[in-house]
Amino acid sequence: MIELLKVPSLLTVQDSGRMGYRRLGVPVSGYMDDYSARIANYLVGNPGNAPLLEFLLSGPMLRFNGSAVFAVAGDVDVRLNGFPIEPWTSYWAKRGDILEVGTLRTGLYGYISFAGGIKCEKFLGSCSTYAKAGLGMPLRAGKRLNLSYAILTDREGRKLPEELMPDYSAKEITVGLILGPDLEHFTKEGLETFLSEAYTVTPESDRMGYRLDGKTIEHSEKGAGIVTGPLVPGSVQVPASGKPIVMMRDSQTTGGYAKIGVVASAHLHRLAQLRPGLKVRFKEMNVNEARGELLRQERTLMAIKLFLEGNMGAYRIRTGGEEVIAFTKVEKRS
Repeated sequence: MIELLKVPSLLTVQDSGRMGYRRLGVPVSGYMDDYSARIANYLVGNPGNAPLLEFLLSGPMLRFNGSAVFAVAGDVDVRLNGFPIEPWTSYWAKRGDILEVGTLRTGLYGYISFAGGIKCEKFLGSCSTYAKAGLGMPLRAGKRLNLSYAILTDREGRKLPEELMPDYSAKEITVGLILGPDLEHFTKEGLETFLSEAYTVTPESDRMGYRLDGKTIEHSEKGAGIVTGPLVPGSVQVPASGKPIVMMRDSQTTGGYAKIGVVASAHLHRLAQLRPGLKVRFKEMNVNEARGELLRQERTLMAIKLFLEGNMGAYRIRTGGEEVIAFTKVEKRS
């Protein structure tokens, strides 16, 4: 069990979300940055979809009421009983130990995972928090959370190499996007504006959608309104203001504004980590390119999982004038 002593910002329990219920009006919810969250789970030996803590900007202070293995994912200062420890590394905590997680230096969302995951009541197959529908609520100081049982041997001391840590320090990023489906609602000039301009994340952004500011996207004579149609995380709506809104994990399932495109699934976690005031550009890609990006990301995550489990080695190699990490299978001796 853990007990929350201080909660300086938004803190929720999240897992991979509610899959297959959007047709019933239920958002997916789940990790805003599924890439970092999955690595956090792998660090403590969990499946990638296990429930963990997601914090916005600043982490909590909590006390362990029993032995546990944990890890913190994010560019952040972490202390255990007042002594500095490393993020992206798994540690053993004993009863009475105090964990303090500071403020993220870069990025917007951080994660705290525990071996075995957090025990929680599931609704439609997930215990992810979706407060607007009363599915869980943001956590407050004094809340106690039970951890699922896990054999803790060999889960301590796993460390993610610095080269594999997600980097969210850029002030401007570019994400891939598949155009459509409502392109007839935009002029040629409007589409060119969207694909050439940098848009700024505004403070009005949240888990439901990121509202962007920048040069106005011109609609055609068809206007901004459409017959209400389906939305998915990554859908980019453009209302009458001409300023795009990117749907995120808690987005509604349908909407009545024209959609100019859908952000590639493999790039959405990078957009989720953009703080207000930072910028994003959109680059056109086709379905095959987006699928290829997702497959490459999945292969990388699987390699990271196997590396952290000791089933794969990682080596620095130089190719094309730059250093990269290469993975090789580790042969187990009988």
